[in-house]
Amino acid sequence: MNQIQTPLQRATMTKVTRRLLPFLLLLYIISWLDRANVSFAALQMNRGLGFGPAVYGFGAGIFFIGYALFEIPSNLVMVRVGPRLWIARIMVTWGLLSAGMMFVKSEMAFYVMRCLLGVAEAGFLPGILYYLSQWFPAPERARAVSWFMMAIPLSIVIGGPLSGMLMEMNGLLGLKGWQWMFLLEGLPATVLGFVVLGYLTDTPAQARWLTQEERETLSRHMREEQAQALARHGVQLGQVMRHPVVWRLALIAFACQTGSYGLTLWVPQIVKEWSGLGDVQVGLLSALPYFAAAVGMVVVGISSDHCQERFLHIAICSAVGALGFVASAYLGSPLAGLVALSVAAVGDYGSRGPFWALPGRFLSGKAAAAGIALINTLGALGGFVGPYAVGYLKGLTGSFQSGLLFLAFLLLLGAMSTLSLRTAAELAEH
Repeated sequence: MNQIQTPLQRATMTKVTRRLLPFLLLLYIISWLDRANVSFAALQMNRGLGFGPAVYGFGAGIFFIGYALFEIPSNLVMVRVGPRLWIARIMVTWGLLSAGMMFVKSEMAFYVMRCLLGVAEAGFLPGILYYLSQWFPAPERARAVSWFMMAIPLSIVIGGPLSGMLMEMNGLLGLKGWQWMFLLEGLPATVLGFVVLGYLTDTPAQARWLTQEERETLSRHMREEQAQALARHGVQLGQVMRHPVVWRLALIAFACQTGSYGLTLWVPQIVKEWSGLGDVQVGLLSALPYFAAAVGMVVVGISSDHCQERFLHIAICSAVGALGFVASAYLGSPLAGLVALSVAAVGDYGSRGPFWALPGRFLSGKAAAAGIALINTLGALGGFVGPYAVGYLKGLTGSFQSGLLFLAFLLLLGAMSTLSLRTAAELAEH
């Protein structure tokens, strides 16, 4: 499809952007805050409950086992019942379970609650990505996804200082600081789940906040685009599980998300080891790489849409992220280390917008829902591998260096896989 050009199309997309993206951004900030706040809780919780690096790494990562197992079924249910209802269900249940993390007392309880939290949240990201693919035409999609996924670094920018301050409530009403943090950061998701029911609209055709002409124009545009994608690649629902492009995209997602989760779920402890500062200061410093990543995601998304190019943007960002991880492995001072981690975060997270604009190039309809879920499922397994590998190697060597080098290797693998997919896609389309 060509870029949106007519005044009516531009006005429609402006309305859609203003209506949907800020709200979806807020939802994803809450999502990431509730899955990653365990990294800040660990500053107190690990010591209080006697958790070592391997126990914490396994517990932090097992979230993604539950997440991965229920990802595809969740997205298929969403297609059947509608995004609005299903997204609301996901948010209410994950909010309650996230708040319930305050009751963890043992290793097994830690593992079970983290796994259940993953089950509850399964389908949220691919559901939102599928939802965006029904509202934003392909030429606009990388920018939209980048704005939405800016929630990932923003959740740490906001959550780092917030979590540090909440943990200063240690001892209030007999609760530990980390317990207050889980409680007060978990409940907003449940409240927003009910807001979703009244705010989101399933399809452009149902959007009363658009004029009839705008609804018809956008609906027609999206139907034509999906028909073209189906005619060009012919990937049906039954073919998704065995289509080589889907599995290549899944491998790239696995590599990149291993890097991002390996960093996110350990960065407060890395900063703590480098600096020796208190929880509030560590929370503030841990936010800096993600502030840089938020800016980088928007810039890369705009560049990708402007150039209408995805593959090189993903590969270059992944290579930059790998370089940042290598540098951080050998720079032990707080300032130099934070700069290196910022480079790693910008590179790794910068690939998100261009990457999630790719599935719609090959998939449409139910195949898109299932394909996005499958890709994110394999990516989610990186959420288990990254934190667990860093924790295991930290326990084995006493240093974060080998874990950071492992994350760098995975990002380089992602960059090379992206270039390979680019070549294959060009051959298939010519």
